[in-house]
Amino acid sequence: MSRAERGTGDADDPVAYFLDDITFQGKSQRTRDAYERVLREFEAYLTERGLDLDEANHRDCMAWIHQLRGSVGESTVATYASYLHRFYGYMTEVGTFEENPMALVLEEIDESINVDPERRDIAIPAMRSFVGEVTHPLDRAVVVTLLKTGMRAGELCNLDRRDLSLAETPFEWAHRPQLDGKPDSVYVDEEPSAGHEYNGQRRTASNKRKRATTIPVDDELAAVLVEWLAVRPDPRSDADPLFVSTTDEWGKRLTPDMVHHIVETHARDQGWYRDGGGAEANVTPHYFRHFFTTHLRDRTGDRGIVKYLRGDVAQDIIDTYTHDWGDRVREVYSEHIYRLL
Repeated sequence: MSRAERGTGDADDPVAYFLDDITFQGKSQRTRDAYERVLREFEAYLTERGLDLDEANHRDCMAWIHQLRGSVGESTVATYASYLHRFYGYMTEVGTFEENPMALVLEEIDESINVDPERRDIAIPAMRSFVGEVTHPLDRAVVVTLLKTGMRAGELCNLDRRDLSLAETPFEWAHRPQLDGKPDSVYVDEEPSAGHEYNGQRRTASNKRKRATTIPVDDELAAVLVEWLAVRPDPRSDADPLFVSTTDEWGKRLTPDMVHHIVETHARDQGWYRDGGGAEANVTPHYFRHFFTTHLRDRTGDRGIVKYLRGDVAQDIIDTYTHDWGDRVREVYSEHIYRLL
């Protein structure tokens, strides 16, 4: 359906419509300008081929991304692709477009684009030594959870105690139904988003998963979480957040800034963080996701399971791994996850 055929209630200029909405969502002018530049370049590319934005299919998107190579770096290509994906995903969600052609494109380019810069190479023994120096129960729980699950800082902050199931613990709580029959696991939903209420509490961070994921909890992480729960302050929220502050914001759900501060403090002590160091040199929560991905992928040789654990795969693959969770995901994870304690 071309733009001229759309109803009068739809946006005449989809890019402007999208930019207005992300401004209302609190995005900065700098972010808006970056989106506008990329989206207008793609729109011009389509116009030369006689297409409107809502007529582009995944091959049109892939062709534009392919022609970017050689003129910009790979990390920039990945950024541009993410902008298109966000744009199409949003326009599909609000009903202006019928589908998101970038969903398939991102899966196709996932293996060919390195979205991370060349990062510090930390071996498992060195990371084990680093973890050994983290003794505060909250800091230790945060660091080990990030390293053992590969989840993002915001996803960690959004965990409620109901999202955790432990087979052996002196404490009792009701886990969510999605964890029935899956002891020693943590559920990371795709739904929470910043500024919106979820499980009775307005959230300060967004989960960025394509689909909800159930991640196994090994004995090391289980032990660390039990130690944390033994001293966890009473949460301020009825949502019962798993991780709460033990400093000035006593009992308040952790925010991504708090998580970054925890990791940065210990990374500085280790000499793994310096002002102005950038992603290539500094160890951050996102580095832990990179560490998890790299080491687990190398150990398992199974990109599919790693992508499942990261929440980066489409619904059909999610369904496959969800169905085989106990027989495949749990066994592969338990066999190959690195030891840190």
